[in-house]
Amino acid sequence: MPISARLQARGIQLLMGRVMARVHKDLRFTDIPKRAEALRVETGAGPVSCTVYRPPVATEAPAPVYINFHGGGFVVGRPEQDDHICRYIAAKAGCVVINVDYAVAPQRPFPVPVHQAYDVAAWVAANGAAGGWDGSRLAVGGHSAGANLTAAVCRLARERGTFSPRLQIIDSAPLDQVADPATKQSLIAKPLLSPQLMRTFTAAYVPDAADRADPLVSPALADDLAGLPAALVITAENDRLRDEGDAYAKALEAAGVAVTHRVFEGVDHYFTHTGPVEAGREAIDLMATALRTALSA
Repeated sequence: MPISARLQARGIQLLMGRVMARVHKDLRFTDIPKRAEALRVETGAGPVSCTVYRPPVATEAPAPVYINFHGGGFVVGRPEQDDHICRYIAAKAGCVVINVDYAVAPQRPFPVPVHQAYDVAAWVAANGAAGGWDGSRLAVGGHSAGANLTAAVCRLARERGTFSPRLQIIDSAPLDQVADPATKQSLIAKPLLSPQLMRTFTAAYVPDAADRADPLVSPALADDLAGLPAALVITAENDRLRDEGDAYAKALEAAGVAVTHRVFEGVDHYFTHTGPVEAGREAIDLMATALRTALSA
């Protein structure tokens, strides 16, 4: 990786990380109590810290489990930015939520985050009795970069036959890391993601350009999508990533995967965190509803 790209990525971490992790005050769901504890999972790519959210009302039988991967362009490592989503889903879907603090670039580029994400999910599936959840009723999902990791985890789970997620949530995902970001258009003049910012993220996460067509990096370029888990795909009308998300939803459906696809109008990337509030709440509730249905079946 060029030194300039590494320095730019480190600058984003140091200067923009806190800003990128902010959540609109009316999307924080402060009325929902938080039952959470720390968890450390050993993986083949090093130990990973997680936060385990429990439903606010305990149940007699072990609850199903949802694994969440936060966003941040593969560069910003702030899982707490998804605290509001994790608490809401734990309460409304009645499941345990595990929020994963995977490693980020440029310090730990691809494939480390993919291996950590997959190993955590496999561990969660296999250790339900010890953890206090039902590992046989498992779903995975994420936001932005975390949604990209979600697609990679589902692909590896299918290939290795280790566990079978009942649902994958793909929210505003970068799914094609080969295309020049300048070709990814928005309907508004100044969308949240600029081509330069997107190039910095990609260069930091996948410094070897030859790796960017790998299906674990660019799921939208894969031609073997059959057998992947059912999917909830959320895209934002004004997001530069909208077209590749829409195309991925269609490709999954064409491959025989059960897909629910929702385009939220008039919003930009990461609206589930920054608003508008009404759309953000609706999208998060859609996630919780889809999870409740999938995990209770």
